Amino acid sequence: MSDPSADASWAPPEGSWASSAANRRSMLGNRNRDTVPEKALRSLLHAAGLRYRVAAKPLPGMRRTADVVFGPTRIAVFIDGCFWHGCPDHFVPPKTNPEYWREKIARNVQRDRDTDQQLTAAGWLVLRFWEHQSARECASAVHHAVVSRRVLTRKRIGVDADSAAEA
Repeated sequence: MSDPSADASWAPPEGSWASSAANRRSMLGNRNRDTVPEKALRSLLHAAGLRYRVAAKPLPGMRRTADVVFGPTRIAVFIDGCFWHGCPDHFVPPKTNPEYWREKIARNVQRDRDTDQQLTAAGWLVLRFWEHQSARECASAVHHAVVSRRVLTRKRIGVDADSAAEA
């Protein structure tokens, strides 16, 4: 079977911004959940005894999902890809269709800020990490946040930490 990207007559399907068949295959292969950094973080969180929901909508009616959600403590964790979310250290704009990609990444960043704002306004703590960050450091930050918010939640509802530990 021949490689369509080697075919000079290849044309992208209607509405596609792929500059070649190989590019299109690569783009279609990008995962939107269960990435290596997400799985590494979740493994460490689970090993630390934390339980969470994966790829869940923190707020009803919100079309956006967080990578890891701690519902009772209202913590939403996002692992942002360096390319898709415009990492200031690692994002390199593609040479093909640069204007499209500049606008696409800018919309992604704008949507991230809007998501953060909506969740914060609803009382959620938003934790965002870059895919290149150490999974151990991210897990430590998440663990600390969950434990801290559990204590605050118990104080808010009037549950003494010692009596909760005995239960």
